[in-house]
Amino acid sequence: MTLAQTMQANMNWFAVLAHHATRTPDKAITVFEGETTTYGEMASGAAALAGGLSERGVHRGDVVALLSYNCPEFLETVFAANYLGAIAMPINWRLAAPEVRFLLEHSGARALVCDEPLLDLANEATKGIEPALVRVSLSPAGKDGWTTLADLRATPNRVEPVPAAADDIHRLMYTSGTTGRPKGVMISHANLAWKNLAHIIEFGFTSSDLGLACGPLYHVGALDLTTTSLIAAGATTIIHRSFEAPAVVDELERSRATTVWLAPAMVNAIMALPDIEQRDLSSVRVVINGGEKMPIPLIERIQRTFPSAWFADAYGLTETVSGDTFLDRDSLVSKLGSVGRPCLYLELDIWDELGRPLPAGERGEIVMRGPKVFRGYWRDPEATAAALAGGWFHTGDVGIRDDDGYLYIVDRFKDMIVSGGENIASSEVERVLYEHASVLEAAVVGRPDERWGEVPVAFVVLRPDATATPDVLLEHCRTQLARFKVPKDIMFLDALPRNPSGKVLKRELRGGG
Repeated sequence: MTLAQTMQANMNWFAVLAHHATRTPDKAITVFEGETTTYGEMASGAAALAGGLSERGVHRGDVVALLSYNCPEFLETVFAANYLGAIAMPINWRLAAPEVRFLLEHSGARALVCDEPLLDLANEATKGIEPALVRVSLSPAGKDGWTTLADLRATPNRVEPVPAAADDIHRLMYTSGTTGRPKGVMISHANLAWKNLAHIIEFGFTSSDLGLACGPLYHVGALDLTTTSLIAAGATTIIHRSFEAPAVVDELERSRATTVWLAPAMVNAIMALPDIEQRDLSSVRVVINGGEKMPIPLIERIQRTFPSAWFADAYGLTETVSGDTFLDRDSLVSKLGSVGRPCLYLELDIWDELGRPLPAGERGEIVMRGPKVFRGYWRDPEATAAALAGGWFHTGDVGIRDDDGYLYIVDRFKDMIVSGGENIASSEVERVLYEHASVLEAAVVGRPDERWGEVPVAFVVLRPDATATPDVLLEHCRTQLARFKVPKDIMFLDALPRNPSGKVLKRELRGGG
């Protein structure tokens, strides 16, 4: 079979579920609140749900939106949409009603599947456009204007699964939209397949692994750095409805889970638990971290807390189904602070502002290409052309590679502070602040200044019972940074503002600073 013929084969994500359901139908795909769902049950449920959606007019190429907390029905809905050749679209449940409405209208969604606690949000978001949507509630009882998932599954209508080509869209994932309107990332079935294969090889995942999905499944972290990789391997994922640090540690200890993805804010919450160093977390062999650069002292503490784990500091984006680089286990000490090297099937380079490759040690934009890189933004040809100019995905992130090819994240272009003509990487100042024993979290942004153009200012969250003052932290910075890099002000907060993926919302800090 030629490569071209391979790419024309059925790449549907549902086919992966069907494969395992045929061979190991009684194997658990998920465990949720004490209830186990097997691969066979998930496949039959998704097929039944697909029949119900089809009877109500959902067909190939349509968008099926999903507004739900974590639960097995979340995955079932994605599989059911793909079964029909339709496109799943998870929605961030933290959004306001106007933001949800924008996603529904911009995507042209044909159906909306909604969790019961989110029905008020969904009703407000769909006011006036209800006739254009098949509205499905996960509630076991019928709600006015909504059909239930159970009713759709019970529909006698049965349809055959639709094969998917490599470039057919498996999922739409709207970016967090820290500036302007969010963009719909088109993730193809092939993008997901290549990502899964790369991560299975990277971490040696097998059907014997037991993962914990404790972050929101509408985000690539919990969905793709844990759940879809494990499903591809025929493994089991424990699902928590939402993140609670004590419950996560209890689960890891009780279930003897082997892998988990944790955003930086989640790591901080776990490491702040008073008894964390007394807990038995020795079963965990892979901890994947992503979202922003982790400070070195925190990485070292995590290694002590998870003694058997490979702490794979990672870099990735929604546009690449996440997980682009990982720091290999053998380099945890020698390359501490790096996010590692590219995973299999991904090419990464560093370019200057004119699109020219830069040598090791030179700072520039991170660009990538490969079969896990997305095919573009939904209904946004201009943004697609800009992002994929020259056949490479332009990340907008600033990085440096060392002589061994290890990547170090420097900053976002927009987060570079230019003070008196000097470039200041906010991450460099943050690293120094993190090294102070009193600092739990820190974020540095630029503040307009009449003399210098911009000056750095820092927002700091202190550890419980810490008593450091701004003067103490400024003196700490002065001992390790050039004078122009030392923050002009330090302001204390109870918590840094973050989006659901764990990234600090620096635009809010700029507005407040």
